[in-house]
Amino acid sequence: MRPLVSLVGPRRSWLVVLLGLVLAGLAMTLAPAPTTSEDTASNLPADSESARAADRLAALPSSDEVPAIVVVSRPDGDLTKEDLGSLKGLTGALGESAEGKVSGPVPAEDSSAVLFTVPLPGDLTDEENGAVVEEVRATVADALPDDLRGEVTGGPAFQADLGKVFEGADVRLLAVTASVVALLLLITYRSPWLWLVPLTVVGIADRAALAAAETFSAASGIGVDGAITGITSVLVFGAGTNYALLLIARYREELRRHDSRHEAMRRAVGQAGPAILASSGTVILALASLGLADAAFLRGIGYVGALGLAVAVAFALLVLPSAMVLPGRWLFWPFMPRKGQDDPTKDGVWARLGRGVGRRPVAVAVVSVLGLVALASLALGARTGLSQTEQFRDPPESVVAQERLAEAFPAGFSSPLRVATTPDDVDAVTSAAEKVGAVDVRPAGSQGDLAEVDVVLADAAGTSGSLATTRDLRSELADVAPDALVGGEVAEDVDSRDAATRDRAVLVPVVLGIVLVVLLVLLRSVVAALLLTATTVLSYLSALGIGWFIFERWLGFSAIDLSVPLLAFIFLVALGVDYNIFLTTRAREEVLATGDTRGAIVTALAVTGGVITSAGVLLAAVFAVLGVLPLLVLTQVGIIVGVGVLLDTLLVRSVLVPALITILQDRFWWPSKPGPVHRDSSDTG
Repeated sequence: MRPLVSLVGPRRSWLVVLLGLVLAGLAMTLAPAPTTSEDTASNLPADSESARAADRLAALPSSDEVPAIVVVSRPDGDLTKEDLGSLKGLTGALGESAEGKVSGPVPAEDSSAVLFTVPLPGDLTDEENGAVVEEVRATVADALPDDLRGEVTGGPAFQADLGKVFEGADVRLLAVTASVVALLLLITYRSPWLWLVPLTVVGIADRAALAAAETFSAASGIGVDGAITGITSVLVFGAGTNYALLLIARYREELRRHDSRHEAMRRAVGQAGPAILASSGTVILALASLGLADAAFLRGIGYVGALGLAVAVAFALLVLPSAMVLPGRWLFWPFMPRKGQDDPTKDGVWARLGRGVGRRPVAVAVVSVLGLVALASLALGARTGLSQTEQFRDPPESVVAQERLAEAFPAGFSSPLRVATTPDDVDAVTSAAEKVGAVDVRPAGSQGDLAEVDVVLADAAGTSGSLATTRDLRSELADVAPDALVGGEVAEDVDSRDAATRDRAVLVPVVLGIVLVVLLVLLRSVVAALLLTATTVLSYLSALGIGWFIFERWLGFSAIDLSVPLLAFIFLVALGVDYNIFLTTRAREEVLATGDTRGAIVTALAVTGGVITSAGVLLAAVFAVLGVLPLLVLTQVGIIVGVGVLLDTLLVRSVLVPALITILQDRFWWPSKPGPVHRDSSDTG
């Protein structure tokens, strides 16, 4: 920590702050345009069967076209013959926007709706596609009588509506996040201006992190979108402010021991720095491990999130200390710390809680564990996997039209399987599809040795029936047409679920290993590392249980998105262990000074309880801000992580861990034997 400590000084502090501002400004100014991603929250691996099927089918002439589907219905009943007659002119009107021939109207058997298929160009940018879809919607609105309803769905419409979701999202998310952080910092410090310093530093770090992410994306070709940048901003604000809270709390503590504010900050950085580096290193390594995931969305979050958090830590340990010492002690007004003042935390509520836990540690530990297990049991039977129409919290027109289409036509009509095969195997594919229960099988074009067969299933996309039928079809084709590839929305869902299962099996052990190694290095105790990791995992499972209860009982969500359990695990285990690190490193520091483990945990809880609780509440609130964006995946991540952080802060770190340490006493530090050591008064850590 000596290089960091040496940056804090009467003259060097100004230089560090100015240099930080200049570098951040250059990063924001010179950052190139990032590689954009059109597959927000996609879990589909590039080498999956459905992805390979799409690549093969791209060689067909029709691949240059993507269909938009216009669904026409009557709000107050079924369509009449007069209604059908009035739709004849719509075909011609739609043709002005189409890339090819418009087909329709095709009436449903129950006359509840008709549909038109409008082929649109498949090589448009997001902006161009949005303009074309809006043109189609305007054409439908102008051509239809007032008593008929026309809605546009299909791939182009979904893409356009998704683009609308993120219009202005960065500004909205940043404004709400900054407001939440400002309010909580103001409450925490009870100072009219102290909160401005950490908020400004973290806000600049967020913008610099975004610039770094854009540069990385442009250089690596890894796509980013609003979901990835939104989660990264939440991480930077949440974790960056947490580290700022810990550093400032230690700075205030040292101001009661030293006349010089520069010396106090050097001591604060030397003492708090290792815990901050260990905590942030755990999160950065855990996020970087997402590079092992099959899903591009998870890899993007992992790389960009790790980079963003590294920028946040750099600002917290390099720029913030210098920014804090420039104004002087008056920054804490009206509660300015003076040398020789008693530390009010030593006999505060957290000290009393620590002593209370110490009187009956076994009972406290048993009740806490049983409570967490009961909460975790709420996740039993949780369903995972959202269909395309379930990704939005407030369904846009494309989702509403898709649902109306599913009601009027066979359930799988709007999402057929697309089988890439050879002309010689078309009959075999057809027979196999009929054998597994397809309601309609039709050739959809061919060229050379490539042919497409579309298979309409009896069950709607996203249901267990459609997933099972897709797996059955692949099994049948393995025998009769082994070169055939099954693609389409339902097949992508199957492959995404398989990828999510594989990613959890690979990444959960990797992340747990990272956490264990960091704790072993930091605390030099096998027992402490295992216990702290176990409590954090139990907290995650409990948060997942509470989250599923909220989703199913209160919010009416049908399932948890495939990526949510793994993302929540990464965030909660990595971020949740932060609070245990802050508590136990301080406890170890006290043990080294006194040799009394029981007293050390009470002191550690007393002096860190307030700041860690403030950090936990702030982090939970910041993750809840993800609900500003109307994608279910972000809402679900925000709720589960927010609940988990509160559990970690208020129960695991405040009650369970102190009880376990009190029960184990010195055995908690095994195999090391920390005890009183002589410290040179000049040592700053």
